Amino acid sequence: MAQTKEKILVLDDEPHILDLIQMRLESQGYEVITAATGEEALAKARTTVVDMAVMDLMLGDGPNGIAVMEQLLLINPHVPVIILTAHGTINNAVEAMSRGAYCYLTKPYKPEELTLHVKNALEKRRLTSEIATLKHMLEERSQEKNIIAHSPRMREIIRQVQQAAQTDATIAVYGESGTGKELIAEIIHLRSKRSTGPFVPVNCGALPEGLLENELFGHMRGAYTDARESRMGLFAQAEKGTIFLDEIGNTSPALQVKLLRVLQERELRPLGGDRSIKVDVRVIVASNKDLQKAVERGEFRDDLFYRVHVIPIYLPPLRERREDIPLLADHFLKHFNKSVGKEIKGFTPSAIQRMMLYHWPGNIRELKNTIERAVVLTMHDVIDVPDLIPLASLQEAAATATAAPSLSVTYEDAKQDFEKSYLEHLLRQTGGNVTNAAKTADRYRGDLYRLMKKYGLKSEDFK
Repeated sequence: MAQTKEKILVLDDEPHILDLIQMRLESQGYEVITAATGEEALAKARTTVVDMAVMDLMLGDGPNGIAVMEQLLLINPHVPVIILTAHGTINNAVEAMSRGAYCYLTKPYKPEELTLHVKNALEKRRLTSEIATLKHMLEERSQEKNIIAHSPRMREIIRQVQQAAQTDATIAVYGESGTGKELIAEIIHLRSKRSTGPFVPVNCGALPEGLLENELFGHMRGAYTDARESRMGLFAQAEKGTIFLDEIGNTSPALQVKLLRVLQERELRPLGGDRSIKVDVRVIVASNKDLQKAVERGEFRDDLFYRVHVIPIYLPPLRERREDIPLLADHFLKHFNKSVGKEIKGFTPSAIQRMMLYHWPGNIRELKNTIERAVVLTMHDVIDVPDLIPLASLQEAAATATAAPSLSVTYEDAKQDFEKSYLEHLLRQTGGNVTNAAKTADRYRGDLYRLMKKYGLKSEDFK
């Protein structure tokens, strides 16, 4: 497919100059739209999207080039404008620059001057457009990666993430498997000054030591028998971006020494290499075990611990943030509705209760898999308890939830937490309509008003 020609609007009230500029620009492969008056130029700009404009400053009896440019920028704010001016009107040309012109050329000018400025102006416009597109894509990605949180602990973590993202400090994310450590790392990357660079995740516990070292640092040709070509490591691939080292506690002492060197010196040496390579990378690590205790047991270097433990972020297991379960379930339901092509409306109160009481040893990952399975297999427009198999039975879940020592709450506290969270979920689903919420819960409206008063909830907060 042939590339679309870039359109240039040329405005000049002298016909021979207009023809000359048109010939020069068309010879360079541009499509030229000509106008002899400001009114004609603006009329054409309203019906045709132009990529840039070239216009004379002095235009006979009509409005001058500055006035036409200002009107053009109202139609298309991003179009670059080159102003043509005589020696005696340079001050006016400088004024045009202050009002938004890309540059000005003084008559008489050389033909190559005009074509060079046109080329540079169009290149700048393309870069501006690409940056705006990239920024929009990043914002969309960031919105897709939002942390879903209602519980006080998660709101505090969001605050920590927002602050940490603005720095270049090394961050250590702690949490059980499935709590979303990689998601937190990616959000930090997307909200940092490195967001336009790559995000490179590495699972340090999934690869043998020798292969992991090769993956991280790369190798030179001939470094070992099968190294037929040099290969860039993941640290180098993350240049100007972020590398995420998941399960760093599973690395060997020898590899920990090399990681320490990268963090201290900001340089690495590929396998078989005879010189070091500088790297500009932000490092985020994660572990599902306490690294400080690993140091005490002699399993992790203390100097590396202090290098990575600059800003620690602790993610609670799902059973300790039960208020977020309905929100997460709704989020996953919408996601899988879209990917599977279904229109499941929500969950029954019994299904919400079952999820709230379950212990979730696999944390958010287990919840996500459970909702995906339910969406795929259910034959109804609302997910009910039978769709949530293989969750534990209600009695087993309740026993697990109340017996788990990590909760450190009484049965009455757990009951009130569930009651409040379930009520908030109802009000959120119904947009604060207490009548509809009561129908959904199969309760009297007065009962809901009593509970709302008990927990300080107002219907207008959910509209």
